[in-house]
Amino acid sequence: MVDSAFATDEFIRAQLAAWQRELGSVRRLSANTLEAYGRDVDQFLSFLAGHAGGPVTLATLKELRGADIRAFMAQRRSESLGSRSLARVLSALKSFFRFLEREGVVASEALNVIRTPKLPKSLPKALTVIEARQTIAATEQMEEERPWVAARDMAVLALCYGAGLRISEALALTSGDLEAQVLRITGKGGKTRLVPLIEAVRRSIDLYLELCPFKSWPEEPLFRGVKGGVLSPRLIQMRMVQLRSALGLPPSATPHALRHSFATHLLSRGGDLRAIQELLGHASLSTTQIYTAVDTDRLLESYRKAHPRG
Repeated sequence: MVDSAFATDEFIRAQLAAWQRELGSVRRLSANTLEAYGRDVDQFLSFLAGHAGGPVTLATLKELRGADIRAFMAQRRSESLGSRSLARVLSALKSFFRFLEREGVVASEALNVIRTPKLPKSLPKALTVIEARQTIAATEQMEEERPWVAARDMAVLALCYGAGLRISEALALTSGDLEAQVLRITGKGGKTRLVPLIEAVRRSIDLYLELCPFKSWPEEPLFRGVKGGVLSPRLIQMRMVQLRSALGLPPSATPHALRHSFATHLLSRGGDLRAIQELLGHASLSTTQIYTAVDTDRLLESYRKAHPRG
């Protein structure tokens, strides 16, 4: 951690120490986060001291302007700090100044005019076709004493991969939703879309309904917990943890990764981007276009592995 002992006066050093104690004891931040936040604020105060020509005092903080923070952020970016790290720096500064405001020390508007650096969109991590199929098939073997529970979990995961549903959308389905060959799904923002119910997914759902000990009414949620209540998404997430361990899959293999796999595999088979957008319920095509990058990355990786000069 950068030593700010000479960059601040005694009063500001005391405030820094109190802030860091609060982060550790009240907010219970990890040791790594505490160290990073402390280092970020120390570097900012050292920067201010250099501009002020002396130790940072309460008066210095009261005169703080947005331009001062922009200059500091620009300096950090010139030192090859990435957008994620810059966002963390800004988060640390806001945390420190919120603490000072709560303590009645100083209230500053300077940070309110600074925008968080735009973070690059991370690419979704899809399973391979074989991994996705193995995941769903293996679910059937996970509950020997309660085969209906295994069938239930298999049906939910089949909806994520075979229909591209979010886990919340799958668990919101009712028996009445199964009466047609397409599912009417209400997704984010209340947006409704139609999703085909392919035969393999319907068979998984039919098996679950055949084994489920609870009667399913048209207007009630389709998937039940062991006591008959609404199924919690946490149980499906826990099932995926078991499947990852059993199949040797990476931590990125989650129920949502099956939805990503649905889109990626459709695209790799020549699926139309606009159609995939509708199936996923994306409001913007730019969100769906992330999958083109995933498919290109896979293509390049295959090329590097297979080409004799790769």
